[in-house]
Amino acid sequence: MGVRCFVALGANLGDPVATVKAALAALRELPQMELVTASSLYRTAPVGLTPGLTDQPDFINAVVEMSTVLPAPIFLAELFAIEARFGRQRDFATPVPNAPRTLDLDLLLYGDLVSHDVQLTLPHPRLHERAFVLAPLAEIAPQLVVSGMGAVSALLAKCAGQQIERLGP
Repeated sequence: MGVRCFVALGANLGDPVATVKAALAALRELPQMELVTASSLYRTAPVGLTPGLTDQPDFINAVVEMSTVLPAPIFLAELFAIEARFGRQRDFATPVPNAPRTLDLDLLLYGDLVSHDVQLTLPHPRLHERAFVLAPLAEIAPQLVVSGMGAVSALLAKCAGQQIERLGP
């Protein structure tokens, strides 16, 4: 039995619907991991925009539940490898938050692990502020409670002002 993990997917460059669907297929193929369930796709406007990055396309988002026997840092490395296959370049030295991207895979939760490492912060530090994460997360794990943050349903209610459109599976 593996560790229960949740991963957020997002894209807004090229054909983001096709990209997210292809990323779901890539996640299904990862060794030592099982994709347990996937949410519907959601369309959202960019959130928390950095000055100069306000003019960009809407994002397509989803969340998956996975099970893995891999340690969290190795799991994260596998996610980064998938991003790279889709053309994502991460710059940890000078990151540009909220920039348009070909694919973004964020590890939201890895079991009950709490980590404040530079490379791996868990639970994801902004998941409680983002309807584009919480709505698909609530769809697939409505009873989930996020350590130190609260119930997903209550967190989603606090983001009611954020526009999000469910597109379907």
